[in-house]
Parts: sequence; structure tokens; C-alpha cells
Amino acid sequence: MIEAKKPEFWKLIDRAAKVTEVAKGFQFTEGPVFSRRGYLLFSDIPANRIQKWEAGKLSVMREGSNGANGLTFDHQGRLLACEKGRVTRTEKDGRVTVLASSGLEMPNDLVYAIDGSVYFTDLPRGKVYQITRKGEVRVVAEDCARPNGVALSPNQQRLLVADANREKPAVRVYDIAADGTLRGSRVLCTARVDGLKTDEDGNVWMASAGAIRVFDAAGEELGTVEVPEAPSNCCWGAGFAGLYITARTGVYRVPTLAHGTRTF
Repeated sequence: MIEAKKPEFWKLIDRAAKVTEVAKGFQFTEGPVFSRRGYLLFSDIPANRIQKWEAGKLSVMREGSNGANGLTFDHQGRLLACEKGRVTRTEKDGRVTVLASSGLEMPNDLVYAIDGSVYFTDLPRGKVYQITRKGEVRVVAEDCARPNGVALSPNQQRLLVADANREKPAVRVYDIAADGTLRGSRVLCTARVDGLKTDEDGNVWMASAGAIRVFDAAGEELGTVEVPEAPSNCCWGAGFAGLYITARTGVYRVPTLAHGTRTF
């Protein structure tokens, strides 16, 4: 069921839109990302592999993925992944390059920025990190108890982080300074959120409470899209339109009128 909390929600998704199943039979799916070349990648964390879905066919992109979770691409189309104790980049020839590892425990999710840097979260350590375009790794936020999903605003001047704090879950917003550091931490909304993405109008699409919940940039809830299984994350599809959703044992898709923030 798709339910509007505000009438403007129907500008983002058609009233008749349906959630359809893309693939099924996994252990726990996460980290979806859709390539400009027309295929979807996502992690099956307990199975220790990255799956590829293309033109209705499923295959394994990477076996022995070191517990890969969040995935994205850089501007060259190379895959970036959060893994156990490290963040990696898969080169065009298949080699895996470690971008960050020192002091990391379980990097959870990541986003590629237009300046060539990468922001990622390490949930057990309670820290948000940046890998600068020069390859330096630094802590940029420590006020989230359990930083989880991460996304950029459409103008890439703000970073959103889902804090899965057991007592006070929230989505936090930070201003990004000219040097890439974060400032002005504030709460967008109080909700228990896993993965999240933004659209080109600044609305935030969140995997939360058994559905995709959509909030505007001011923190007002616009509507919800129920999913057959509790969702873990989401990503934009071809042309940064339509939403793919990872949800426990399955992957789903729902068409949208909204288009997503382009980050790679």
C-alpha cells in the first residue's frame, strides 16, 4: 500500500504505483546500487557475496565479499564497498584496492561526493569518516551513537546520516564545509532508519519501520511505501528514477515520478 501523509507526495509517486518483486531467496540483502550500464548490484551479507541483477537474470558479481554491506560507484564506474574492517574499490581489472582500514570495525554505508571524496559510517565505532580525494582518511563526526545509512543532499552541501541509536533514533543533517569537514549537526526527524537516499528536490527516502518513508527537507513526513518485507536500504534505478529496495530475503522495485540525487 502507498499512503500519502501530505498531498504533495503524489508529485513524487503515482497513486497507482505497485511494488514488484525483482529477485528472491537471499539471506539478508543490503547496499543496492544501480550502474549507469544498466544493472543492479546488492550485497547478500550472510552469504558473503555481491549479487548482480541484469535484464531479469541473476549472477554473482563477487564471491567471498568480506561481509560487504553498503555499495556505490565512483565517477569512473568503479565499485566502492563497505566491508568488515575496511572500505574497498574494485578496479576495472577486478583487483580490489583498500581505501581505508586503520581502526575500522564494520563500515556500514557510504556515498561518493562530486569532489571525489567518500563519506562512510562505521556503526559499532559510532563515527562518520571521510576519505578525501587525496586518499586521507579522517573522522568528520562522532555525535551519532550508531551511524548507519548515509546520503548527500542534491546540492551536495549537506550530509544526512541515519543514527540507529537504540534510545533516540534519528536522521541527522550536517553542513559540509569547503574543506569537506562537517558542521552544524541537527536532527531532521526522529525515526529508526537503516539506509536512505535523497531525490533531486531534497526529499529523503528512508528504509524505516517496514516501509520506505519519505520526508521533505524540513523533516515533514510526506508518505510511505509499504514493502512485503522490512526494507534495509534503497537506491535509484536507470536514469536515477524508480526505486530499488533491498528487504531481507528479497529485492523489490517501485516506479517513481521523482528522480534521485546523482552522486556518481
